[in-house]
Amino acid sequence: MNSELERIAQGISSMEIRGAGRIAVASASALRSVANASTAGTVEEFSSEVKHAARRLVETRPTAVSLPNAMRYVIRHGLNGDMSSVEDARTSVIKAADDFIENANNALHLIGEFGSRRILDGEKVLTVCNSNAAIEVMRHAAAQGKDIEVFAMETRPRFQGRLTATALAEAGITVNLIVDSAARYYVREVDHVIVGADAITANGAVVNKIGTATAALAAHEARTRVSVAAETFKFHPDTVVGELVEIEERDPNEVLPASDHIDGVRVRNPVFDITPSEYIDIIVTERGVIPPQASFYLLTNLFGWHLTERDPWEQ
Repeated sequence: MNSELERIAQGISSMEIRGAGRIAVASASALRSVANASTAGTVEEFSSEVKHAARRLVETRPTAVSLPNAMRYVIRHGLNGDMSSVEDARTSVIKAADDFIENANNALHLIGEFGSRRILDGEKVLTVCNSNAAIEVMRHAAAQGKDIEVFAMETRPRFQGRLTATALAEAGITVNLIVDSAARYYVREVDHVIVGADAITANGAVVNKIGTATAALAAHEARTRVSVAAETFKFHPDTVVGELVEIEERDPNEVLPASDHIDGVRVRNPVFDITPSEYIDIIVTERGVIPPQASFYLLTNLFGWHLTERDPWEQ
């Protein structure tokens, strides 16, 4: 097993590497490492090694579709076509991984540009968890001289909201860190809810960190706008053909340490929830701003007939 692959796989599984965008970039980097270090003697052996590595990575986090989408991109672009040697295949896979990483980084900048246009000077914004895309929107708004104030939900049990609060404060933005259960209390004070996404389905529903749906429902009740900032690799192709998104449930010790175990009590720790499309106003992508109802068309445009094919690491 490639040591860099295993380090990244373990990091994703343990949430040392977290956030859908970061996971996608890290997984593409892991395939690049496997390709670079491969000692395969034939193209077939090399292809099998890369696909096995992709399978190992995909198994680490079942909900974040950015990971399998990154694997689809690198394998379909890197192992596509006639390659006469292992070196040809190696060069192709490394280039595909580099292209994906570059596109992912460029996407954040574009999302920041497009999303910041929807923020007005003086607005108060509520956000949840630690989304690079959502942070970029708010950073761009501040860089344009807009005076905004952010309410960051702390996002239990891993407290990713503290990372968001730190990043925004370092950008010179006024930040309030609030407990998750205070979202409804403060939503009436804010003008805008901006969140990221771990997956977006064909019907425009958004799978994101637990607590997002609560904030969106409260915003809907208060007639407060809800924007989702997400790269297009977070759109879930399998949902077009009826597949459901698996919601990951993690170790209950993240919520209640084993030392504090309560007899007769089962601790539940779902990581994500699902926000219906009717609670979302817009989705900001690197391709532009779309209503959630346009997700189906974006997915078919992105993946074409690949939607009905088996995943490349299973072929």
